[in-house]
Amino acid sequence: MANQNNQQNDKNVAQNIKNTAGNAFHAAHRGLEVTEDAAMNAVDATANAVDNLTNNKKNQNNNRNNQ
Repeated sequence: MANQNNQQNDKNVAQNIKNTAGNAFHAAHRGLEVTEDAAMNAVDATANAVDNLTNNKKNQNNNRNNQ
């Protein structure tokens, strides 16, 4: 009986280690996703700013040419 209890305890410990590792992996993965989202938002904002500057410059040039 003691041997069965030890085997069950070993299985429980192994399962707990596996669960903890899985949870840590998921937490790290989520952290990477959040970082990626923030980086892509920064890229999008930069692209929008460049587009706005480019469009403003084109409009200025068009206005000068039309005067």
